[in-house]
Amino acid sequence: MSETEEKGVQKYVVSTDRSGDIHVHVQGDLTQQDKRCVFLTVHDLGTNHSSMVDFVNSPAMSEIKERSCFIHIDVPGHEENSPDLPDSYQFPSLQTLGEDLVTVLDFLHIRYAVGIGEGAGANILARCGLAHPRRLLGLVLVNCTASTSSVADAFRSRFSRWRGADISQSEEDFLIYHKFGHQISSDSCEPNEKDRMLAEYRSRLRGNLNPHNIKLFVRAFINRKDLLLKGCRPDILLITGTLSPYSSVIEKLYKELDRDRVTILKVEKVGDVLAEAPAKVAQSLLLFCQGQGQLTSLPPPGVERRMSRAMSMEEYDKPNIRRLSLTPSVADSPPHTKL
Repeated sequence: MSETEEKGVQKYVVSTDRSGDIHVHVQGDLTQQDKRCVFLTVHDLGTNHSSMVDFVNSPAMSEIKERSCFIHIDVPGHEENSPDLPDSYQFPSLQTLGEDLVTVLDFLHIRYAVGIGEGAGANILARCGLAHPRRLLGLVLVNCTASTSSVADAFRSRFSRWRGADISQSEEDFLIYHKFGHQISSDSCEPNEKDRMLAEYRSRLRGNLNPHNIKLFVRAFINRKDLLLKGCRPDILLITGTLSPYSSVIEKLYKELDRDRVTILKVEKVGDVLAEAPAKVAQSLLLFCQGQGQLTSLPPPGVERRMSRAMSMEEYDKPNIRRLSLTPSVADSPPHTKL
């Protein structure tokens, strides 16, 4: 396990039993975690932690960012300029990755966190929440698919070669559709803006990310098993856009879950909600976290709050553990020590 620091972001390499080394990027001061909301994030296919950093750094997230710490995960082989994962390395399933994320929390001495995941990363975080319900207060799942690979996924995997040093056109098309969905053919987005988004995404795919390792993650996503969220203990916020290819899947999942534990945000005329609608996502994220006793110093959208003079902003942000009814066992929750 190693640690480096760059541009205010601490970087760690955490060794896990089954998933190998996981690169971790921390935004915020973890020594203040008792006074902050801690988020654990996992990215989607065809990107890495930078997509989550971009969302956190958006103006809409500025107040939440000031009162939080973010632990960004790079799926194995997805750090910048990563070499090919060796042939001897067996890329972990989404289930294994989800279960192994608790090792990161243990290493950083995080007692509990709120999970934020997109696409394949949301699926991974949901599995973490199911395996370690005492460690995640809530799950914010963007375009999370609970069912096994769809017919469309299977079709694309069958006719993609998944070989070679570069990403083929069919593989790139799969990733673009997965990311932007029907937005690429919709009139709701200006042509220039659409071209810019696609150009930036293609540049990322062909840039500092390793295409060989991307393919391994895509294959793990396509081969995923059903995610059984019914009865999940952490509260869930489902987020999607009407132009996402998974919009109807998210609606179906919402109807299947306990309404007392799940909320849904569906953004009109949007496919990539984190990039295109960060303000709406941030508002829903804030309300969701306040429902978990977090970020209580921030007023809900459109509401002003007067704090008691006897309480500081940091005291308002301290989570109400009694309200959360968290009673982690020693095995589930390591003692807090400051870095």
